[in-house]
Amino acid sequence: MIRQRRHPAATLRTTRLEAFTDGVFAIAATLLVLDLTQHSLGEVSSDAQMWTALAGMGELFLNFALSFVLLCLLWMVHVQQFEHIARVDSAMVWLNNGRLLFVVLVPFATNLTTQYSEFLAGRLAMPVTFFLAILFSWLQWRWAVGRREAMLPDLSATDATAYGRASLSALLIAAVVVLLAPFVGSAAFLLFLLDPVLTRLLRGKSD
Repeated sequence: MIRQRRHPAATLRTTRLEAFTDGVFAIAATLLVLDLTQHSLGEVSSDAQMWTALAGMGELFLNFALSFVLLCLLWMVHVQQFEHIARVDSAMVWLNNGRLLFVVLVPFATNLTTQYSEFLAGRLAMPVTFFLAILFSWLQWRWAVGRREAMLPDLSATDATAYGRASLSALLIAAVVVLLAPFVGSAAFLLFLLDPVLTRLLRGKSD
């Protein structure tokens, strides 16, 4: 077990949704490495040429690491949410599916950003994909908060709102990343380092 639920009210439907979501995140994170394994180093006949070829993969390694870390953060938000979500309805399932739609697109978007970073569409592929995945994560939690008594029986209204601040913080940062990416490329993702600070600020305002 990767987590311990805080209440025993989870239904079979909820548990199966968690398992499916965990599996999709794991597959998407694993597929990211294909860009590395499929990249050709060209003709290498010395250590110096090997190091030069690896150095030429710098952008590939950077985008791989960024996408992997952001996928892990999205998955951690999913884990934290489902520690409290006891029941799900059809709308919740489809909001979760919307999030997973963009999660599975992350490897493709990462490849586009790496291969076509000279084009606007290429520079926007990763930022837009992550923004939409985070948007659905935030919408999913908002839906649960609106039906708190049934879906979040162990949280007060204040606590439920506070927990949603993490998704809101990530959503705001992702929107800024989309705006900055055409100018600074993948470096815009470094703004996510500010996520803990912004989350605390947002939670402070909700108290």
